[in-house]
Amino acid sequence: MITPLLSICIATYNRASFIGETLDSIIPQLDDDVELLIVDGASTDNTEDVVRNYTLKDTRIQYVRLPAKGGVDHDYDKSIELAHGEFCWLFTDDDLFKPGAVAAVKAAIKKDYDLVVVNAEVRDRKLSAILEHRRIIMQDNKEYAPNSMEYLFVDALNYLSFIGAVVIRRSIWLSRERKVYFGTEFVHVGVIFQRPFLKPTLIIAEPYICIRYGNAMWKPRSFDIWMYKWPKLVWSFEYISSQSKQVIIRKEPWKRMKTLLVFRGMGVYDAQNFNDHFSALPVPRLWKMGAWLITRLPVNILTCFLSMYYRFIKQKALMLYDLKPNG
Repeated sequence: MITPLLSICIATYNRASFIGETLDSIIPQLDDDVELLIVDGASTDNTEDVVRNYTLKDTRIQYVRLPAKGGVDHDYDKSIELAHGEFCWLFTDDDLFKPGAVAAVKAAIKKDYDLVVVNAEVRDRKLSAILEHRRIIMQDNKEYAPNSMEYLFVDALNYLSFIGAVVIRRSIWLSRERKVYFGTEFVHVGVIFQRPFLKPTLIIAEPYICIRYGNAMWKPRSFDIWMYKWPKLVWSFEYISSQSKQVIIRKEPWKRMKTLLVFRGMGVYDAQNFNDHFSALPVPRLWKMGAWLITRLPVNILTCFLSMYYRFIKQKALMLYDLKPNG
């Protein structure tokens, strides 16, 4: 058996309605030196039936069903442990490869990078309309030397909240701390930025991924993720300057009323969030009153206002909160 150059690693959970379309976009691009590995975190729908139908037709597809749901971080880590490739592409279970994706990534990793970041276009949930032609705005590929990780951090970290962009050398992943990042929802970010690489990183400017926007499974947990888990992770990298971290996100973003308004308009900030996070918080009474009043605002009206604001002014900023590590 040929040792694969590339393993496409998908961690999935309850995606029977979408994963077939994802696999259909990948399988025609598989070569003899590319394997496809799907790790199922004990789905309760018929995801297993859908995937097994594909494995019967193509021996390059491996399916592993875990005995219990381990969470997105655990399941992606498990997929890399089980993979055989020199590099692993951590892909999502509801998005698509565009034509030429595998060929472009193979050409890049043969140039001896430790990490390759693949750009994406963003479409609506039905994939019928393009919302953003390039998630990272660049026309040409860009290389980052090992001593330029902070520039990579600033240029790409918000996009890298989307795990499907990541192609990483398997030996690098396995040599780094991973379990400490289980539960963050962004284990890949922790692995990438815990310390500099020894070899360069490449961002592929051409969008070879099609992201299905608005299909995140984590929406009920969005407030906790973006207001607490994400900033805590971003601010944990000691060798990255505070100025660069501030470019990505404030250390305590929930303190801004504007941010709470956005999350209220998205329908993910409510009285329960207030009680869980702010009711006993030692903050000024006026701030606490404002935070509570926002939970009383009609979501529908606020959503309409925010939709117009972000559609015409800051669409990319709002989109961040719905690009996901795993669907």
